[in-house]
Amino acid sequence: MIEYPIDQLPQLIDELLQCDTTERKNKLLADAKEILSTEHLSLLFEALPKDQRIDIWQLLDEDTQHEIFINLGADSCRWLLQTLDEDDGFKLLDEVSVAELLELEEVIPERFVEYARRQLDEVQTKQYELAQQYLPEQLGHWLDFDSLKVSDKLTVGGARKILQKGLPQYTEVIYLVSRKGTLIGEVSVNTLFKAKDSDTLLSFADHDITSLHADDDLYEAAEVVIHSEKVAMPVVNVDNKLLGRLKVTSAYELRQEVTDEAAAKAGGLREDEDLFASVRKSAKNRGIWLGINLATAFLASWFIGLFGATIEQVVALAVLMPVVASMGGIAGSQTLTVIVRGLALGQVTDSNRKALLKKELRVGAVNGCVWAMVIGVLTYFWFSDVMLSITITVAILLNLIAASLSGVVIPSILDKMKIDPALSGSVILTTVTDIVGFVTFLGLGSLLLL
Repeated sequence: MIEYPIDQLPQLIDELLQCDTTERKNKLLADAKEILSTEHLSLLFEALPKDQRIDIWQLLDEDTQHEIFINLGADSCRWLLQTLDEDDGFKLLDEVSVAELLELEEVIPERFVEYARRQLDEVQTKQYELAQQYLPEQLGHWLDFDSLKVSDKLTVGGARKILQKGLPQYTEVIYLVSRKGTLIGEVSVNTLFKAKDSDTLLSFADHDITSLHADDDLYEAAEVVIHSEKVAMPVVNVDNKLLGRLKVTSAYELRQEVTDEAAAKAGGLREDEDLFASVRKSAKNRGIWLGINLATAFLASWFIGLFGATIEQVVALAVLMPVVASMGGIAGSQTLTVIVRGLALGQVTDSNRKALLKKELRVGAVNGCVWAMVIGVLTYFWFSDVMLSITITVAILLNLIAASLSGVVIPSILDKMKIDPALSGSVILTTVTDIVGFVTFLGLGSLLLL
């Protein structure tokens, strides 16, 4: 079986967290740089509890620090800048590219953005200013500027000399432009091998080309490139002036962004939430979704209440049961989403699972206290029964804590059993939270109300 670099990420995380000597940590980090891509190095860094990240950070050379910083998620990026000395934070922005700055400016404080702008050279500054003419959701904001474009007057011999200097990645055609920069056509690089030096490129040009427009929707343009069977497509403005291109690799990255965002939203999360984000921030991010879910849960309870006369002595308990089950289910799903994503990326290991569990239990306790009190008050105003309010308050608190525990433990067990937690985790988790919620709620109800 082929072993991919990301398969070694969990082992590296474990060894780093268990290592107690600086010499050994340096050796592990050197191995990590040899094995992992820059994206995977960032995943490794984010998989470390925050109290250990800075110790590891200080052992890295400046180039590696820059590579990791550029690929961090938004939460981790902001946390790092807040934690480092300001001078060290500025140093990370000394050699950012235009594309990197465009991504970072949506995340980092303005003073850091302004510093990075001043580090751009004249060409980069023009590219940055061009990108600013378009909205972040438009293609023109995210252009690849490394397309190979030449004058339509150039000969094959002249083009060959240019090719000898090297081609940009993913280049299969040369774009021909007029003196004003208007896109005229494209010539396949392979064509040059059988042409004479004296021939003009224009005589081999394909004028019937499909181009993208800078004001196109970014994600729709990505799908066009993916389905075009080309490695890149040119991007023009309203005057048909060639601005840059969109590569197929970038297109697939954009498609993955949409997929990740949809998966995160399904659990009521933000796509870029740090694995070890603060309890306060995690509770806030997820608490909003719990509030939305609460409204739908009470609506379901109201419909059950229409048939309350037939449920005899436990009518109030039956009416409120969907609230308990639903709140536990959504809280568990949020934790499950974070853990399943971490498992898929190789960030969750035996060494950091205990720290993750503690963090998730704190999140469950915070949201449990807040929403249990809200539900308890609403229940009192609905039924005017203090003991019933106490019953559901305690049941909600315990169920949200149990849901957080289940959201960590269940996918971890399934992963060890070689069962995909993304497919099976939610079904098992919903069952567990329902059982815990109903037993807790009805058990307390039997003790306090009957």
